[in-house]
Amino acid sequence: MVLIIFGPPGAGKGTQASMITKNYDMLHISTGDMLRAAVKEGAELGNLAKSYMDKGELVPDDVVIGVIREVIKNTNSVNGYLLDGFPRTIPQAEALDRMLNSESLKVDKVVSIEVPDGEIISRIGGRRVCEKCGVMYHKLYDPPKNADVCDKCGGSLYQRDDDREDVIRKRLEVYSRQTLPLKTYYRDASILREIDGLGTIDDVRRRISDSLNQRT
Repeated sequence: MVLIIFGPPGAGKGTQASMITKNYDMLHISTGDMLRAAVKEGAELGNLAKSYMDKGELVPDDVVIGVIREVIKNTNSVNGYLLDGFPRTIPQAEALDRMLNSESLKVDKVVSIEVPDGEIISRIGGRRVCEKCGVMYHKLYDPPKNADVCDKCGGSLYQRDDDREDVIRKRLEVYSRQTLPLKTYYRDASILREIDGLGTIDDVRRRISDSLNQRT
């Protein structure tokens, strides 16, 4: 099985992806991790990807697809693969389909974790980090005993720049712009599974599991 997982920042996608790969004994293919590993190994495609990354440029789609192909060829995961972070555009989705088809594979299901923007802003915007020891808190879900003071070391807590509401809204706009066409693409193929991302981690896990176990 080849599975793709989508989710806006703060939706818990990483947590759910880890649980899916563990429960189904699948290989987790994270685009960022995959490219860094290819660069570290010094493979031909890795060196090619590095030449773009060193210049601060996006790695071309055909290079990313090539690295994914190499991972699939060299791992032979019996139960399949979970793609995380790719594709992000319709051309990437089409290129992925062509590559998988050449390997006698196809995208079987696409999981989209759905969380309202307001909830995402609350989840991310409530994060606070200790400036001394780096421990993370949340104003609502995991608050310190004393406001703005770390329980462990007494350091001051601060909000990271990328956790500010204005930055979160921009990230959500980019995500929506990129993902909406992809959701239509996979919905038209009857393989999109939109999952309610509200509730506990186990609530969401059960919804995903139920959806993946459905035959249609």
